[in-house]
Amino acid sequence: MTYDVAAVRSQFPALEEGLARFDGPGGSLVPRPVIDAVAGALGSGLCQRDPASAPGARTEGVTRAYREALARFLGAEPGGVVHGRSMTQLTMDLARTLAQDWGPGDEVVVTRLDHDANIRPWVIAAERAGATVRWLGFDPRTAELDDVATVLSERTRLVAVTASSNLFGTKPDVAAVAAAAHEVGALVHVDAVHLAAHAPVSLAALGADVVACSPYKFFGPHCGVHVAAPSFWESLHPDKLRPSTEAVPERFELGTLPYEMLAGATAAVEFIESLGGMGVVAEHEDALLDRLLDELTQVPGVTVHGTPARRSPTVLFTLAGQAPQDTSAALLEHGVVAPAGSFYALEAAEHAGLGAAGGVRVGLAAYTDAAEVDRLVEAVRKVSQRLTAV
Repeated sequence: MTYDVAAVRSQFPALEEGLARFDGPGGSLVPRPVIDAVAGALGSGLCQRDPASAPGARTEGVTRAYREALARFLGAEPGGVVHGRSMTQLTMDLARTLAQDWGPGDEVVVTRLDHDANIRPWVIAAERAGATVRWLGFDPRTAELDDVATVLSERTRLVAVTASSNLFGTKPDVAAVAAAAHEVGALVHVDAVHLAAHAPVSLAALGADVVACSPYKFFGPHCGVHVAAPSFWESLHPDKLRPSTEAVPERFELGTLPYEMLAGATAAVEFIESLGGMGVVAEHEDALLDRLLDELTQVPGVTVHGTPARRSPTVLFTLAGQAPQDTSAALLEHGVVAPAGSFYALEAAEHAGLGAAGGVRVGLAAYTDAAEVDRLVEAVRKVSQRLTAV
């Protein structure tokens, strides 16, 4: 299937502003079909789910379509799709629930490569339960994860690992991590927020017990998703209101669902499917990534941080003699949006010696084209030249 990036770009109204947008890792732009789906749901008179009325039946249909779409997208079962306000909220809730069975002597493994949303919920829950937190590091030069076997034991209850670093783009061998964790009887929680925006994701292929993602990273509205086997959810009993249903997955969805968000997330999945699927998008992005790395590394003063063997189309760099935030501001003067910081991957930034300032993050997306990559590199070159001339 030929990838027509010009046709893809025409679906994103925000691009009409004329800026070169490389801020997708913090939240992608939204295409017209998703905007229309959200507006359409809000205007269709949805109500509480109730097959006895036409509005209630429509609402039930929106909910069912959402679960089916996200199940397709994440290689899961519709009955195992849990909706939440954000990935962070879902992980906090799950950590509290799982920790009800933890105690002194139990161990939880987190990595320094992860976004804090896949670290702090587990750290907090473990500390409150009296369990021990074990940290898995990474090579600061390559941003490659260390061997998980060094931190596993027969007391390991859970391993939390990222499928792709939102800071460096590193894609660890999650299936190998999960296999090692399962050998000692531990559960595996995978943060696929960054990966799902750039590559196909499958619960089974990752070997995970639970996978988390955020539709607003892949053209949808702001919300979060947890997927697992329905039997996994059946085994857990979260805090909930007395009249709330015991059914799975609704047992984990507190309050009335935001049906317009469900409709938007469904439309985001369908938009990706219309492009040929995330595999097709990945081919487009990977080609641009090669171009970006080839050109960016030739600019005097640029340091690209992390050289993982496998990476998502995300590059973190700094410019000699200038704070990342100042570099980001200078790029904006050239119409290029590339934010700076540690992006909630504070442990990763500190472990790599970058501190809270982090670096300038460049994220490619389905709507990025070669001209924008060249525009970015030229802008970085001009900023570098200006620094040299001072």
